[in-house]
Amino acid sequence: MSESPTRTQRIKARYFDEDDHPYCHLERAIEGHIRPEFTVLEAGCGRNAEVLAKYRGKAARLIGVDPVEFTLAEGLEDIELQRGDISDTGLPSNSVDLCISRALMEHLPNPRAAFAEIHRVLKPGGHYVYLVPNLGDYGSIIALLTPNGLHPAIVKFVEGRSVDDTFPAYFRCSTKGSIQNFCNSTGLRLKRCEYLGQYPAYFQFNSLLFLMATGYEKLISGVDALRFLRGWLLVEIEKP
Repeated sequence: MSESPTRTQRIKARYFDEDDHPYCHLERAIEGHIRPEFTVLEAGCGRNAEVLAKYRGKAARLIGVDPVEFTLAEGLEDIELQRGDISDTGLPSNSVDLCISRALMEHLPNPRAAFAEIHRVLKPGGHYVYLVPNLGDYGSIIALLTPNGLHPAIVKFVEGRSVDDTFPAYFRCSTKGSIQNFCNSTGLRLKRCEYLGQYPAYFQFNSLLFLMATGYEKLISGVDALRFLRGWLLVEIEKP
């Protein structure tokens, strides 16, 4: 017998469309760029490269880079994974058609080095498409003000995520202005920086708080002048 949905789940289902989640927007943006002959690099692919795996059969070569230990599922051996830092991938210059990442840039203490490496490995005309938390969001502000040593326990409580998958956050590349500055200093071109909202994930542990936060999300999503408060930035960058 299946369990009845909780009150929080019912509120989420009523007020939020899964297809409008920022992750879905990212995937659609990637789909708009990817080609069968492409080499695709995912920076910060995670232990099992779950995002990169979605594009098997849609690109000639899939490469993931991350400093963690990998736990790639069976049948995904065609994905090339290497432990390393996005600021020093070891890949040849001008070898990547499309670079992607999801919730990576906020964890980098030196984003400029990452932008410089992305510029180096991208082919001319290549793109970097990624999603990063917006520093204008209350969740990002709270995370920035909270010592990194406390993040694992907090994230485990509010999201149930393993402490092994929680990393220090710096938010040095989480505003449109900072992204533009990093592009300018590394020879990249900012083509798109869109504010996106989502359901209040940090309040799923309490239905009343979740309902209140839902009202806030609907307000900032419905008023264009408040878009800078939305939770995510969807970014598309081009190497000229």
